[in-house]
Amino acid sequence: MWNRALAAVLTVGVAGTTASVWSYANEASGAAVAKFMQTAKVSLQEGLKAAESQGQPISGKFEVNDGHVQLSVYTAKDGKFSEVLVDQDTGKVAKSEAITEGDDLAHAQKQMEVYSKSRTSLESAVERAEMTYRGYRAVSVTPQLNKGTPVAVVSLVQGTQVRSIAEPL
Repeated sequence: MWNRALAAVLTVGVAGTTASVWSYANEASGAAVAKFMQTAKVSLQEGLKAAESQGQPISGKFEVNDGHVQLSVYTAKDGKFSEVLVDQDTGKVAKSEAITEGDDLAHAQKQMEVYSKSRTSLESAVERAEMTYRGYRAVSVTPQLNKGTPVAVVSLVQGTQVRSIAEPL
């Protein structure tokens, strides 16, 4: 299941006690991702490229699972969706699971809807974001609509600093 922690770290304008507690918990998870990125051997771009063997990458992100960093990529192929885990040592697909229900399916469908309107790859968007913020490393990419135009929201880390940039798709 997608760890929504890093996205929450980037959320602006959180208000209310419940939301603040939720944001604080997710900031801690986002900090964990940043901490573990030092051990990640495979880049987000390499993970997106590896996942192409399972379908068109429509989003990707690093997440911490059981104290280890893992790279998860959502893919679409023939109207079906999968979550692809990329091995951090080899850069190859370690596991692929069908996404068939729940929030994960809803997110994959929305991402595919947006990505289908794009003119460039997520990989290119990630490369442009890393060129803009030299020294930062991309940890997630998600397609979204910005005023009707598809963009890739790329989250980057350098040490404990987290940035987000919207790159045109």
